[in-house]
Amino acid sequence: MAADLRFDGRAVLVTGAGGGLGRAYALAFAERGASVVVALTPLVVNDLGVDFKGSGKSSSAADKVVNEIRAKGGKAVPNYDSVEDGEKLVKTALEAFGRIDVVINNAGILRDRSFVRISDEDWDMIHRIHLRGSFLVTRAAWNHMKNQKFGRIIMTSSAAGIYGNFGQANYSAAKLGLLGLSNTVAIEGRKYNIHCNTIAPTAGSRLTQTVMPQDLVDAFKPEYVAPLVLWLCHESCAENGSLFEVGAGWIGKLRWERSLGAIVRGKNQPMTPEAVRDKWEKVCDFDNASKPRSIQESITVLNDALSQIESQGNVSMNSTSSGSVVLSSGDMASIVGRELATNVYKYTHLEPILYALGVGMSSKDPDHLKFLFEGSEDFCCLPSFGVIPAQTSMFDGVPSLPGLNIDITKMLHGEQYLELYKPLPTSGQLTSVSTIADILDKGSGAVLLIDVNTYCGKDLVCYNQFSLFFIGAGGFGGKRTSEKAKVTVNPPERPPDAVISDVTTADQAALYRLSGDWNFLHIDPSFAALGGFQKPILHGLCTFGFAARNVLKQFANNDVNRFKAIKVRFAKPVFPGQTLQTEMWKEGNRIHFQTKVKETGEAAISGAYVDIVPALDKPSAQEPLKTAGLQSDLVFEEIGHRVREIGNELVKKVNAVFQWDITKDGKKAVQWTIDLKNGSGAVYQGPARSSADTTFTISDEDFMDVVQQKTNPQKAFFSGKLKVKGNIMLSQKLEMILKDYAKL
Repeated sequence: MAADLRFDGRAVLVTGAGGGLGRAYALAFAERGASVVVALTPLVVNDLGVDFKGSGKSSSAADKVVNEIRAKGGKAVPNYDSVEDGEKLVKTALEAFGRIDVVINNAGILRDRSFVRISDEDWDMIHRIHLRGSFLVTRAAWNHMKNQKFGRIIMTSSAAGIYGNFGQANYSAAKLGLLGLSNTVAIEGRKYNIHCNTIAPTAGSRLTQTVMPQDLVDAFKPEYVAPLVLWLCHESCAENGSLFEVGAGWIGKLRWERSLGAIVRGKNQPMTPEAVRDKWEKVCDFDNASKPRSIQESITVLNDALSQIESQGNVSMNSTSSGSVVLSSGDMASIVGRELATNVYKYTHLEPILYALGVGMSSKDPDHLKFLFEGSEDFCCLPSFGVIPAQTSMFDGVPSLPGLNIDITKMLHGEQYLELYKPLPTSGQLTSVSTIADILDKGSGAVLLIDVNTYCGKDLVCYNQFSLFFIGAGGFGGKRTSEKAKVTVNPPERPPDAVISDVTTADQAALYRLSGDWNFLHIDPSFAALGGFQKPILHGLCTFGFAARNVLKQFANNDVNRFKAIKVRFAKPVFPGQTLQTEMWKEGNRIHFQTKVKETGEAAISGAYVDIVPALDKPSAQEPLKTAGLQSDLVFEEIGHRVREIGNELVKKVNAVFQWDITKDGKKAVQWTIDLKNGSGAVYQGPARSSADTTFTISDEDFMDVVQQKTNPQKAFFSGKLKVKGNIMLSQKLEMILKDYAKL
């Protein structure tokens, strides 16, 4: 079990803490220090004791909460100043506890009026307390947090600010203003380990008791909000610059979404209202919408639009300056999901050994012997060897796709994802099937996402996703993002847990290319010069292999059974002879890492991670799954046959992973997974290898009744026979599969 979240030694300032949410926060923070003998969590409790309109003033509200905390052995002092006197509030914390670590901007009032009835006083009072008050308190604490390299700040927004609400124009404007303030504070504070997040809570309080029925006020307890605030303020929480709705025990994270939009003017042509009207449907079309996370990402689309306008000379979204991609919607539909090639890779123990040498393994290290000596009792393949049989399948067929005229010489390997379903055989025959998962328009270039499933016989061994960037092939009006793309993840903002350095040899690229990547760029100086490099560069997948084996050794004790998946972004080239420095951070079962060139300090691999299987989670040989005599096995096997036949089509329609926990006599008997999200789809026995979107629990008998349409799935759900965890809406797509594809 993970340790409890503690706040010992932290000083927390909660505004508006005399009742409702603020009181719940204050008590919860204090309670997280009350079970130990050392100094308890100190708090500054600020509350003027005013009513929800901001009228009146009493010290009893703050005094009562302080007395509650002290009665339980906690440390707390009251403060009776307004949030407009932010310096005084923070001074109270510094005088009592010598520091300030956490600020919870919670104080608020209401002056609800319909828009035309809002007075200047109503408007100003709301903004003074909510927006200006949060600014002043946060500013007063800022330098103290900056100097101690730690701070956690919470801004309190509202659903009224996010969505609007009748009679609350003043309140809504202030509450959304707090979100903008929080987002910028998060950016400026990041390098000082000051995190700022925003919550939009729904809870019973002095503010909501006037707009919510009493039974709802009683049901939406402040105690159902406080745990989120405590987690966001804990030193181990890396969340920063985010917005959450919370209430009644539910928490959801919000993000911006933007349509792909449309260009409504041409080069040297005026932009007219009529052009806007004619493109309005496309402007408002949220299919394949992007989700910008920063102002830089927001502006990128404008730069791309300017580039397209300058190069096209007209409004057409399908033309391109280079002529390297000419795609209609029909071409796009025919290409995405198309199988490129099926390649058979035959090998002996020689190839895995040669690969291990190519990624820097040496017999000087006893731990490397199991990967270099075929006579070793533990002889096995490095997990990253899974890219080798896949890469030949990837390139076959790409240049000949109809409507896609690309230049292979202008290709860059952008990103790579590899997932292992079982350890790779040390010799034998592997069959790889490659398909076009998606095509993205990045303006200055096109990205091809290529999925490769590799089989040993009928068993799926591994899955690769290659992200290939073709320079100058963009501007054809395609989408910029894809839900099918495996995304990179930035590492935590703290020093790495482990760092390993490897000096590559001058012949590293020459050695690695013997594993099958014969690109002249990595061996011929004249060819490298054509690419703009002063000398041949190291293969990106070679650097990938160095990093993967370092993570395997550092966090999985070289146990290949524990290596689940790896994702990387190739950022900068590496020259043979340079030193690779792999920095690693452990976050649960995910190891974040980046690889830098030690001589230059530049990142060669960024946004990378490896998912590992916990040592204790490996299946026990003493506890086999009891699957004998289950009728549901026949159904899943039949679904598996259909998925192998039309998996690409189902992945496009469904895009989800379903896990089934089948019970017998009240006990879990077997697990099945229907993966209609990754590659060409798969059905297999066992838990989901990646996270399941929806998990169903049902008995073998009830499952058969649902499949044979003797029982309606909705009735099974509401009667408790079918239990659903996760995204319940996806079950509608699954019902189609059971109905259309599971008939025996």
